[in-house]
Amino acid sequence: MALDGVAAPTAVIDLAAFTANIGEMRERAAGVPIRVASKSIRVRGLIERLLREEGYAGVLAYSAAEALWLVEHGARDVLVAYPTVDRDTLAKVSADDVAAAEIAFMVDLPEHLAILDESAGAHPLRAAIDVDCSMRVGPVTIGAHRSSVHSAKDAERLVLQARSLSGVRIAGLMFYDAQIAGVADTSSAIRLMKKASLRELRRRRQQVIATVTRHVTLDFVNAGGTGSLHLMHDDPAITDLAAGSGLFTPRLFDHYDNTALRPAAYFVSPVVRKPTDDVVVAFSGGYIASGPAGAARVPEVAFPEGLEPFAQEGYGEVQTPLRGDAAHGMKVGDLVWFRHAKAGEMCERFDQVLLVEDGQVVERLPTYRGEGKNFG
Repeated sequence: MALDGVAAPTAVIDLAAFTANIGEMRERAAGVPIRVASKSIRVRGLIERLLREEGYAGVLAYSAAEALWLVEHGARDVLVAYPTVDRDTLAKVSADDVAAAEIAFMVDLPEHLAILDESAGAHPLRAAIDVDCSMRVGPVTIGAHRSSVHSAKDAERLVLQARSLSGVRIAGLMFYDAQIAGVADTSSAIRLMKKASLRELRRRRQQVIATVTRHVTLDFVNAGGTGSLHLMHDDPAITDLAAGSGLFTPRLFDHYDNTALRPAAYFVSPVVRKPTDDVVVAFSGGYIASGPAGAARVPEVAFPEGLEPFAQEGYGEVQTPLRGDAAHGMKVGDLVWFRHAKAGEMCERFDQVLLVEDGQVVERLPTYRGEGKNFG
């Protein structure tokens, strides 16, 4: 009823569920500030709303240009989670008193340090070392393939290289445990892997921090993700925990233990055809998530329940045929509610999100796309 007369397709946020997730995440973090992972939101108005909430502080951005844009709009303490080669933006940050003080850039290679140093002007650029948190079992790596810094010695080498450069200052460390935070608890084997990885990571994180702080004073030590907030908060060396996906709770976060997170983000698409009584055709719907191609990366129908795509067509670019008992009572113009497999990626498809509460649209917020921004 809230969407009667609303042009669709469109993105929708269930504000009650979103608010409940804010509290659930805060409880899981147990007093450690949550740094908002912007790639999982991609709506500036929602990021600003989160930063006004108790227990939330700082942004984990995914792009250098995005970080500068957010700071220009008032955000503070922004950590860019991935290395950048955007020299133009780096130069702009270095030239700006506020941006240079509030943004930190991720590094894990000497080349990253060199780019920062060469781009620096009026102010040195703050850097954070991305420490590889994967678990290594012989030749096997369990976790994300991202950073070249795995050991305390690796981190020390990078710190010493940075200290020889006038345009760079090591300001922090990041420890993202992809194999813990980003993997659902779907089997006993995965649970055992997570426990073993957590034990190994705790020891290694202590070693890295002790080694690095012999050479520099750190502004922050970031760790965790939605799936590991409750496992990381008791380490006193961690100053903030990163999370974002749990606020929307997309499909990939349906099977985590010890959480009361609720689905909060949907996209809706109208029925535009009805070729038979048990088939409806929704406009668009083929919003496939990044990652390994497969069934886990496609959307799912949230409502009406029981509608399924055809195997030979799937979720389409401009039409999605669906069949099931629920189709019998549907007509052209009715809405189908979908859930995306991941969080913020949905927002790249829409200019705005509708915040719905108590059966009404209470607010409309532009996405990054709606503000004319595309950060990749």
